[in-house]
Amino acid sequence: MKVGFIGLGAMGRPMAKRLQNAGFDLFVHDLMPEAVGEMVSLGSVAKDNPAQIACEAEIICSSLPNSAILMEVATGKNGILSTMRPGTLLIDFSSVEPHLSRRLAEAVEAKGASMLDAPVSGGTAGAANGALTIMVGGRAEDLDKAMIILKQLGKKIIHVGDNGQGQAMKLVNNLLLGINMAAAAEALTLGRKLGLNPKIMLDTIAQSSGASYALTAKAEKFIFPGKFAPGFAVDLQYKDLELAVNAAKNLTVPLPMGNQAQQIFEVARAKDLGREDISSVVKLYEEAAKTKVRTQS
Repeated sequence: MKVGFIGLGAMGRPMAKRLQNAGFDLFVHDLMPEAVGEMVSLGSVAKDNPAQIACEAEIICSSLPNSAILMEVATGKNGILSTMRPGTLLIDFSSVEPHLSRRLAEAVEAKGASMLDAPVSGGTAGAANGALTIMVGGRAEDLDKAMIILKQLGKKIIHVGDNGQGQAMKLVNNLLLGINMAAAAEALTLGRKLGLNPKIMLDTIAQSSGASYALTAKAEKFIFPGKFAPGFAVDLQYKDLELAVNAAKNLTVPLPMGNQAQQIFEVARAKDLGREDISSVVKLYEEAAKTKVRTQS
């Protein structure tokens, strides 16, 4: 099967590698030459623009940083829609506004093709190991067609509703992740200032009512050793919180904790932590409390 993959960033590249290793005829495009070069070395075929991919691929995958880039890739000059053939399936793994995803799905359908919005959770490790959770919006028959791709990438594939609902589900999930990460960083810093051993704190909370994914996934791997190379970058978490806050404003839904979490991640970005893992927000609390939440290596 001929498959296109557009967007070879932190998430897209390991996902594309899994498809290449699974034996698909893979066409790739990205603005980063080194990312494209790596995929070509594994057997992929590079294309100069999304239109060239849409000419050949039966299924097109996209994993892009934001809404503006997605729409340019899809609808711009030499975009996917300019050459998309009837019967083609677009699977978009990006995280964007639900209403925009629905609008793109309508434009795709006007070409006689179909689209699934399929944002993912699980970070770069999940992408590399094929262990992502994939939240799918779109028609059930299109999901059936997409399973040949999705089963290579995800451990849990959930059909959450019509086009745009995958994006809505990801928005809600990452709103909670951002809030929980800020709360975990705050609590660990207080505990350390009170003299608690970080490892004992984690072991205790992980078995108690304060447990969360943000705490268990981020404390031991990132915070305790003080190594914040991204699993999920602050910039991306900030973007996802912004999507949630904007959606809430449009629907007149108050998000007091979501707004506060966004501000915390905005401060982190202002302190040049944007490319570090979301757990690096603990540095803000450490600085204020004049302490470090670390264990001996």
